[in-house]
Amino acid sequence: VRPFSTERTYGNLADSDRIFTNLYNEGDAFIKGALKRGDWYRTKDLVLKGPDWIVDQIKKSGLRGRGGAGFPSGLKWSFMPKVSDGRPH
Repeated sequence: VRPFSTERTYGNLADSDRIFTNLYNEGDAFIKGALKRGDWYRTKDLVLKGPDWIVDQIKKSGLRGRGGAGFPSGLKWSFMPKVSDGRPH
């Protein structure tokens, strides 16, 4: 018999490995609660590295879409125009 644990896992990913910690909506669902939990810790540092760096990291991670073909997310993101023409994307 396994000892009871409140920690949940999905595949090989334990709750302690997750970036966002309120996946089960057990805490404050608003930005103040997320900030208290540390969900946005150092996000500004990542954004300041720029979009090219972010796309490169996604490519290196091997992250794939959830569609039937499992298209590489980093490749998909790299198709976005570098300069905005003002229209929302």
